[in-house]
Amino acid sequence: MNRIFETPLYPYARSPDQDAAGPVRHPVVVVGAGPVGLAAAIDLALHDVPVVVLDDNEKVSFGSRAICFAKRPLEILDRLGCGAPMVEKGVTWNLGKVYFGERRVYGFNLLPEAGHKRPAFINLQQYHFEKYLVDRVRELEAEGRPIEIRGRNRVTAVEPSADGVRIDVETPEGPYRLAADWLIACDGAGSPVRAMMGLDFVGRVFEDNFLIADVRMEADFPTERWFWFDPPFNKGQSALLHKQPDGVWRIDLQLGWDIDKEREKKPENVIPRLKAMLGEDARFELEWVSIYTFQCRRMERFRHGRVVFAGDAAHQVSPFGARGANSGLQDTDNLVWKLKLVLDGLAPESLLDSYDDERLHGADENIRNSTRSTDFITPKSEASRLFRDAVLDLSESFAFARPLVNSGRLSVPCTYDGSPLNGADADDMPARTRPGSPAADAPVADGWLLDRLGAGFRLLTIDRDAPDRLDVDGVEIARVALSASDDPSGALAERYLGATSGAVYLMRPDQHVAARWLAFDEEAVRAALKRAVGRET
Repeated sequence: MNRIFETPLYPYARSPDQDAAGPVRHPVVVVGAGPVGLAAAIDLALHDVPVVVLDDNEKVSFGSRAICFAKRPLEILDRLGCGAPMVEKGVTWNLGKVYFGERRVYGFNLLPEAGHKRPAFINLQQYHFEKYLVDRVRELEAEGRPIEIRGRNRVTAVEPSADGVRIDVETPEGPYRLAADWLIACDGAGSPVRAMMGLDFVGRVFEDNFLIADVRMEADFPTERWFWFDPPFNKGQSALLHKQPDGVWRIDLQLGWDIDKEREKKPENVIPRLKAMLGEDARFELEWVSIYTFQCRRMERFRHGRVVFAGDAAHQVSPFGARGANSGLQDTDNLVWKLKLVLDGLAPESLLDSYDDERLHGADENIRNSTRSTDFITPKSEASRLFRDAVLDLSESFAFARPLVNSGRLSVPCTYDGSPLNGADADDMPARTRPGSPAADAPVADGWLLDRLGAGFRLLTIDRDAPDRLDVDGVEIARVALSASDDPSGALAERYLGATSGAVYLMRPDQHVAARWLAFDEEAVRAALKRAVGRET
C-alpha cells in the first residue's frame, strides 16, 4: 500500500477558468499547499471568503520536515476545525532533557501548570499534518464553502497592480491566466513568487550542516525531547532525538561546515552514524534523509501592495526551537481576519499594514531566539566554546545556570507589545493577558475558554455586566459572559483577574487581547474596536 506522501491528494483537474475568454478574477489566491497555505485557505473559507489554492505538486510533503507543533498553533487549528485529529495522531510531550557528553545535566517541563486543553507540543510528521488539512478542505467543500485546491498548477509569473494581481499558471494541459484581488504567497523558503517580484531576505546564514534522519524502529525511549552537546557518538558536535507517530524517530546530527552533502546523505554513510548513536545491534529502516544549513533571515516587509507573504516565504529560522511552521500558522492567523474586514469594506486597506507591524515583530523575536540558539549550539570561537561548556557543567548542579543553556528556545506565541491596534490597559491585572497578548486558555464550566471565544470579536466579561451584543459601524462584538466561579481551579482568575474582582476584555478574532478594563464602558469599548480595525479617528 502506498504511503501518504506517495498518493496524489489533489490531482490535476481542468478548471473552467482555463476555458474562460479572459482571466477570471478571484478575491484571494493562495500560492502553496503546505501547512501555512492550507491553513490560510481554510481560515478564509470559514470566513466565507472565496479562495483558490495553487500548487505545483499534487501530494503532501515527502519526509517528516516540520514535526513539532506548539500549543498556540494547536489552538489555532482547533478554531479551524482540524486540531483534534492532529492531537490524537501526534505524540504529545511536555518534557525535555539536556545531556553534556554522557551526563544528563538537567530536564525541563514546557507546560508545568495545569488548566490547558492542549499540550506544550505534539510531534507529527508534516505529511500527516498536511493530510489532515486537506481532509478539512474536503469537508468544507462538501459543506459548500468557497475553497478549491488546484494541483499541478505552477505559478510562472505575477504582475501586481494597484487593485490586484495577475497570475500566469502552467498546467499539464498548458498555461492560463488568473486575476486576484489579493495574493498570499505561502510557497516556501525558496519562494518563486518572491523571486518573480525581485525581493530577497536579509539576515544570516550559519556555517554548519545538520543531518536529519527519519528512522523506523521499535524503541523504548520515553516521549521526551533529548538534546546532546558533545555526545560520545558525535564528538565535538550535537544531536537531537524525537519520537514521531508510526514508530518513526527523528534524529538530528551536527556534521560541521566543510562536508560533501551528497556523500553524507548516502545510506552507507548515514547508517554508521546512527549505529554509533543507537548501538551496533540496533535494527532500523531509513525513511528519509536530508541535510540542512541554519538560516535566520526575513524579508524587509511582508506586505507588498496586494501581495502578502507568510511562513517560510517571508522568514526563515533554524529548526531548533520549532519556530518555522509554528510562526507561519500564526502569520495567517493574524492576516486572515484583517483581510476579511478589508474585503467586506469594514476596515481600510491600511489595516493590513498592521500585519507587517505585528508579524515582523514576531519574526524578529523568532530570529533573535533562533540566532542565540544557533550561536550556543555551534560556538564560533574557543572562548565561546569554553563559556558554553562551563554553563553546561554548572547547570547540572545549579539552577541559576539552566536558563543560560540554549538547545533551542522552543516556540511560544508572540505578544504584540507596541502594536498600533492595542487599546486601553488597566492597572493591577496579569501581565500575561495584557493588550497584544494571545489569550491564555483556562477551564470553564462547559469546556475551555478558547473554544468559547471562537473566531470573532468578543467581549469577555468576568463577573461584570455588559450588553450581549454591540455593533460598531457594522462590526459585531458578541459577549462571552463568565464568572471566576466557573473555574474552581482558580486558573481563570489567576490568568485574567489577578488582584481584581472582575474584568472586561475585548478579544480580537485571532484571540489576542485588544484592550481590557476593570468594568464595562461602552464608549471605551467602541473606541478600542475602532482602533483594532484601523479606523481610529
